[in-house]
Amino acid sequence: MPNYNPIKTFDDFSKNDSLLIKLRHYVRNVTIRILSLQPKKISFSSSIYFPYYHHIFDDERSGFERHLKFFANSGDVICIDDAVALMESSQKIKGKYFCITFDDGFKNWIQNAVPILNTFGMNAAFFIATNYIGLDIEKDQKFLLNFYEKGDKLVEFLSWDDCVEIDKAGMTIGSHTASHANLMLLSDQDVTTELAESKKIIEKFVKKPCIHFCCPFGRANIDYEPNLHPEIAKKLGYRSFLTGHRGANSDAASPFHISRDHLLANWNDYQLRYFFS
Repeated sequence: MPNYNPIKTFDDFSKNDSLLIKLRHYVRNVTIRILSLQPKKISFSSSIYFPYYHHIFDDERSGFERHLKFFANSGDVICIDDAVALMESSQKIKGKYFCITFDDGFKNWIQNAVPILNTFGMNAAFFIATNYIGLDIEKDQKFLLNFYEKGDKLVEFLSWDDCVEIDKAGMTIGSHTASHANLMLLSDQDVTTELAESKKIIEKFVKKPCIHFCCPFGRANIDYEPNLHPEIAKKLGYRSFLTGHRGANSDAASPFHISRDHLLANWNDYQLRYFFS
C-alpha cells in the first residue's frame, strides 16, 4: 500500500477528481453565476439558514473569512442552541439568521476554522464521526483512507483534546454517528447504537451534553428515513436532526428536519448570493 501524506490544501484534495466531476462542477458553477444575475424576490424575514462545510484547508482560509463577512453583512450569525430555540418557539422568526455548521471531524477545523471564527466573534457547531476521532495518521492510515470511497484521500482527523479545545473556544460539538454510517443501510437497533454511542463518548470527553445530531449524507429516503430516524434521535435526548437538503428554515420548520446549504470555502460571493437570497 502506498504511503500517503495528509492533505493540507483543497488543490491537493481535488486534484484526482475525475473529468466528469470537474465538468459537473464547471457546469454547475456557470449555471449558478447566470442564475445569480437574475432578479429575485428577496425575503429577509422568517428564515434561518444553516451553511455547512466539511473542511477549511490551508488554501481556503481567506475564502472562509470572506464567507463570514458575507454572513455578518446579510443577517445575524447565531449559535445552534439559539437557532433550535427559535425553531421550537411559537413566536414568529423575524430577521435573517445564519447558523454555521461543519461535518465529519477534520483536523483543519481547529487549525484553520476555529481561529477565524474566534476572530470574527462567531460560533459554529461541529459534528464529528466519533470512530475517527483520535486516530493516528500513520498507524491508522488504512482505516482513514477508507473514509472516502476511492481510498486515495488521506485527511487527518481531530484528537479528543482538539474537541475539548473547540468546546472551550465557545463552539458546539455534536454527533455525526460513530462510523459515519448511512442510516438507511442499518437496522433500527444499529441506528440507535450509532446515535447513542456517539452521544455517550462525546459527553465523556467534552463533559457537556451532546444534544444535536447531524445525519451523514443527509438525503431523505436515501440516507435516512424521515418518519423514523429523527424520532429515534429525539428519544435518545437529541434536540435537533440536521439534514443535507438545501433551503431556509421558516416558522413552520422542525428542528428535527433542519435544511442546510453545503458550501466550499473558496466559493465566490455570487454563489452565496444565489443560495442565501
